[in-house]
Order: sequence, then structure tokens, then C-alpha cells
Amino acid sequence: MGIGIALAGGGIRGIAHAGVLKALEENKIEIDAIGGTSAGSIVAALYAMGYKPYYIYVLFKKYAQEIINIGNAPIINGIGNFVKNKKIGFAGLNDGTLLEKMYNELALKKGVKVIGDIKLPLVIPAVDIAEAKEYIFTNCAPRDNLNDNYITEISIGKAVRASSSFPAVFCPCEFKNHMFLDGGALDNIPVIHVKKICKSKIIAVNFKADPVEENSDIMDILMKTLDIMGNKIAEKELEQSDLILTVPTDRAGLFDIEKLDKCYKFGYDTVIQNLSKIKALSI
Repeated sequence: MGIGIALAGGGIRGIAHAGVLKALEENKIEIDAIGGTSAGSIVAALYAMGYKPYYIYVLFKKYAQEIINIGNAPIINGIGNFVKNKKIGFAGLNDGTLLEKMYNELALKKGVKVIGDIKLPLVIPAVDIAEAKEYIFTNCAPRDNLNDNYITEISIGKAVRASSSFPAVFCPCEFKNHMFLDGGALDNIPVIHVKKICKSKIIAVNFKADPVEENSDIMDILMKTLDIMGNKIAEKELEQSDLILTVPTDRAGLFDIEKLDKCYKFGYDTVIQNLSKIKALSI
């Protein structure tokens, strides 16, 4: 028996999830189901389609700057542009089409057109901002709990884009009559949804909140705020998990691309340090 795994959102820090999966793979621990929110969905979707963890890491490094497409501009600029240009749309924000296009191309290489074509059970949360309601993109909706918040007919690119549409950076993602934003607004670690589709023990992977100190800048404070919010939102989810892996981040911000390598190693090392506990779960 393997494990189910739920991956938290966290911007660039999400590359740590590839390190987690790499360490699990090397130690022959199988994944029976996977879920991810925001950056977690970026890794979870690729893995579910059959891409190897190290290749996910390579892709992340290759395309991270291009996907973000905000250079070194502070996130507050995006907020300012949105407020100033609210009458003409989301000027100054990334529309996310590059991310969607890239994922659909990667999906086609694996013979995947819609999320239902993926074999490994997968869940990806997003939030409809008009309804203030969570929706789950999945290839494996639980039959005993099938309701209108499960979406099974959507391209993998659109699903990842919707879950990763971080406010003030990406425009909301339109799909049919929905306007989706980052799933982390309501569900930053989809443990409960992974549990609904997986009979195995569930591991939650989140990120350690870095301290705010005297020399902290605005991005440090922003990340601390997001960590507090994300962990508070995820309290019920974490209670449902069988093991929590908390990955250190060394103050990596949402867009600290120069820390990609370090975050990947942090994820790998966290698994190695908890290997005996993980193996006990997968027996």
C-alpha cells in the first residue's frame, strides 16, 4: 500500500514538493492519490500525468520567471494597478494564459486532454469569487458525495491556472460561468478532498512560517501574513492528515526564484528526516 499526499500552496516554495516526491520515489514509496492547491497544484498535476519529480523541478526552473512575468516589481504594484484601472479590467496583472497553454501542451504529450484522462486520482481546489464557494477539479469525484462543486470536464491547464490565480498577481480565471481565484483562499492543503478519494494514509506537506524580525521587508511581512492565514485555514485539513511534513523555506518569498534550488533540497531533506514515519504509514 502507498500513501495519499496533499500539497500546500506557497508560490516559488512549491518547488519543494518536487523534492518531496523525489525522495519518496527513491525510497519506493508509492503515491495512491495526490492533491494540491495553487503551487501545490502545479506540481501535483504534473506528477499525476506521469512526469518524474526531477523533471518537474527542471520545468519549474526553466519556466518560473516566464510564468510569473512580473520581474522584480513588488506585489503591491499589481494591487495599485488593479485599483486604478478597475473600470477597464485587470490592467497590470498577469492573465495566466501562458501557464494554461504550457500545461495543456505538457498534458497532450501524455495523451491528456481533460482532467478525467489522468489515471492517478487527483484533486485541485479553486475558489469562485462571485459565489465565495470552493470547487474541486478532479478525475475521481467520490460517488457517495457527488455534488455540484466537483468539476471533472476541464483541461488540466485551466484547472491549474484557476487554482494558481493568486490575487493581485493573476487575473481571475474564467471558466464557463465561473470566476476562479487561488484555491488557497479557502483550502490551502486539500487533505480532506484527497482523503475522500483515497483509502491510504494521508500526508500533508506545508511550509514553515518564517519569523518577522526588525530587518524584515514588506515581502517578509506579506509571506508571514499569508503563512498565518494559510495555516489557520488549513487547521481542519491538517487534523485529518496522518502525518504533517513541514518544510523550511529560509525566507523564500512568493517569487524568490534564486531560492528554487534551496527549496527543492528542503523538500527532499524533510522526507529523508521523516522517512521512518512515512514508511510506517505505507505498510
